Amino acid sequence: MSTMFNDGARSLQDRFDTRRLADRIEERLVHDRLTPDDIAYVEARDMFFLATADEHGRPNCSYKGGDPGFVRGIDEHTLVFPSYDGNGMYLSAGNVLENPNVGMLFIDFEHGSRMRVNGVARIDQEDELLSDFPEAQFMVRVEVREVFPNCPRYIHKMQRVEASPFVPRSDTITPVPLWKRSDWANDVLAADDRANDPEAPEL
Repeated sequence: MSTMFNDGARSLQDRFDTRRLADRIEERLVHDRLTPDDIAYVEARDMFFLATADEHGRPNCSYKGGDPGFVRGIDEHTLVFPSYDGNGMYLSAGNVLENPNVGMLFIDFEHGSRMRVNGVARIDQEDELLSDFPEAQFMVRVEVREVFPNCPRYIHKMQRVEASPFVPRSDTITPVPLWKRSDWANDVLAADDRANDPEAPEL
């Protein structure tokens, strides 16, 4: 008995005669835990897309980036990643506090592969791994519910040109984004925002 497909998915599968294929994919490819290969794949990525929804079911999708390894597989049931300074809106994290169900999409644009991870997230401001990630505000832990590869046929081939200089690293000073010093933003920044320091480099 499938637990993955709702009535809407089933109606479309029946309309286009793909129910048998969908069931076979769920049977053969979808699993409820991370394999060593899954963890290696995730930890090699330097970005992913995070889907969340608020308490009313309204969705939000955000990009999360860092150095390879910023998402870690702690064990076969758990992924963890840091939340860095952003625009202060906390749309994704706020959704997690209201509705912890999340979807994560990892893509390797250079080799043409992708993987989905669905699960239940929680925010931990005292996580034991927090000190491993410079400037992280808190960690997000995801209890994995479903892991499965996606068909790669529509992935455009791209190459990584340059890592973002804004990713916090222990061996360098993270620059301040210029927009935080603009007229519309500089008077409403958090008191401890580094952009308030005129000596902090900007980019």
